[in-house]
Amino acid sequence: MRSVEQQLSIVEEASVVPEPVRIAIAESLGLMCAEEVQATRPLPGFDQAVIDGYAIRAVDVGGERGLTRDAGPAQVETSLPVVGEVAAGSQKPLRLQPKQAVRVHTGAPIPALADAVLPLEWSDRGKKRMTATRPVRSGEFVRKAGDDITPGDVAVSSGAIIGPAHIGLLAAVGRSKVLVYPRPRLSVISIGHELVDIDRDPGLGQIFDVNSYALAAAGRDAGADVHRVGIAAGEPRRIREIIEAQAVRSEIIVISGAVGGSGSEHVREVLQQIGEIDTTRVAMHPGSVQGFGKIADGTPVFLLPSNPVSSLVIFETFVRPMIRLSLGKRNAQRRTVRARALNHVGSKAGRRGFIRARLMRDAETQDYLVEGLGAANGAPAHLLAGMSEANAMIQIPEEVTEIRPGDIVEVLFMAQGLR
Repeated sequence: MRSVEQQLSIVEEASVVPEPVRIAIAESLGLMCAEEVQATRPLPGFDQAVIDGYAIRAVDVGGERGLTRDAGPAQVETSLPVVGEVAAGSQKPLRLQPKQAVRVHTGAPIPALADAVLPLEWSDRGKKRMTATRPVRSGEFVRKAGDDITPGDVAVSSGAIIGPAHIGLLAAVGRSKVLVYPRPRLSVISIGHELVDIDRDPGLGQIFDVNSYALAAAGRDAGADVHRVGIAAGEPRRIREIIEAQAVRSEIIVISGAVGGSGSEHVREVLQQIGEIDTTRVAMHPGSVQGFGKIADGTPVFLLPSNPVSSLVIFETFVRPMIRLSLGKRNAQRRTVRARALNHVGSKAGRRGFIRARLMRDAETQDYLVEGLGAANGAPAHLLAGMSEANAMIQIPEEVTEIRPGDIVEVLFMAQGLR
């Protein structure tokens, strides 16, 4: 039996990164930049006011006389004529003369010879003539051309995961598109003669196809561009055609219902004809029986059982890290926290337990608390309802068979909020 770490190592070594594509910056959030974006112009491109006020020479309001900021009005009392007004976006250049002031708005270009902006609050707000009540130093409340970025500076580095600030920088340097590594394309296929799609009424012996919907959602949550193929039925030749078609359009293929049971044998036979697939047992529960490998063109393929809970746990443990690595994430694993167990949780000897749970915070101490759900309370491990209530999974080491109330456990944080 293979350990979780051994299986994860095999999966991570097979991770693929899609070829870079150039896309609109509005669509690049969360993707890894595949180029070094250099600025070709300064940011800002001109000296501008950072506050509403008056553009002045600091020396004309006592800014160069060593006066303190809390100097009273009687010590400053400088009156200057207001010779114009400049709004943000103005393209009419103004030139300031000594002993003059120009009313400026936030973002407005600073008139020539002005070296500071006196905030409105430091004046009497005069329109024809203004009186300064506090001094201002040279350069204050002025954003100089190139303060943020100068030509040749790197705005966004290759390998950076693009966030809102990066998109803002790209826009600021005039880039409408950027080269990125795209989201890996994931195809999800369900196998099983008993399956029907949710738009049909199941007959005797038939069940709805749950896995393709649940796994497709898990793929999107991980960051993949998902194509839900749905149910693949028919003769082995037809199934092979479906899989090969998805290999052309995908970086990763997930097939549920492909391990365990006689129906899965045909799928594995087809896959062995077009690639190398290893079906094995991994020391974990649920989801011990699973498969992984590559088909002829090198596309990674995951074989998952038909049970939805087992499939989701395997997806979380192995498929999600591959997607995150393909996106260039430095840490492919979810965040883990230590929490105090609130109830009894059992686990199988020799296997790592992944027990769905509800993670909470103590309102007073802010300590993490965790409540095992589903199988932790004696219910069968295959039931899906408990999974839908979970926002975390308790990870129980292979050598531990019992968690008691009050024990400190490792918990995989899966979001959806804490209460």
